[in-house]
Amino acid sequence: MGPGSDVLLKRGSSFPKDAPSPIIVCTRNDALEGVIESVPKDRHGDLVFIQNGMLQPWLEGRGLASATQLLVYFAVAKAGDTPVDGKTDVNPEGLTSVWGPHSEAVAQRLAAGGLACKVLDRPAFLQAMLEKLVWISAFMLVGVTHGGCSVGEVERVHSQQTAELVEELASAGAAALGVRLEAGAWERLAAYARSVANYPTALKEFEWRNGWFKELSREASASGKQDPCPMHTRLLAGLGY
Repeated sequence: MGPGSDVLLKRGSSFPKDAPSPIIVCTRNDALEGVIESVPKDRHGDLVFIQNGMLQPWLEGRGLASATQLLVYFAVAKAGDTPVDGKTDVNPEGLTSVWGPHSEAVAQRLAAGGLACKVLDRPAFLQAMLEKLVWISAFMLVGVTHGGCSVGEVERVHSQQTAELVEELASAGAAALGVRLEAGAWERLAAYARSVANYPTALKEFEWRNGWFKELSREASASGKQDPCPMHTRLLAGLGY
């Protein structure tokens, strides 16, 4: 999707001095530390992060709070396949969003691949980021609780439970971040689930996803306050978390 000057680096590769910009980080969350260490500090402003989960505390701790972030709502079944955009019956314009200094360059790149991308300001991006975090945390947890059923089954068969969990996590997350989600979050997230209905459920990268909400519950308990995520806590406990 790039202009033809891209350089693909794999883990362990030396970072070239003349690497083009932006630097798009396409790796698992647990590999981020190594990636940052391999990129010269004077190029950190060119980094673009596309990982799922709550990256903000990690980014802030490394002086990367202003780095470009991309919320990906598209999928590639396997290497070489055409990307499938995450457009839904509620958001036919697409849900993929980007924020940061390289937003326009990233949006143009995706457009070249036929993928929609909205350029947002930071407050709007935080709302969108929280909404996707709620989606992946709630749908995966409910799915695993019911034997690892697909995302589509979670939306279709366990909608009431999932809607309640979405509302709970959205409320707790919004309070923690100081943002407010737009009305209709459940409808948007349910529609996205329908668009990727065959996707399997699993609790992955726990500390970046459900672990963030678990920490909110732990902090509340330590302060003698009510658990902001009681259903989430109960479901995690039932799975041994």
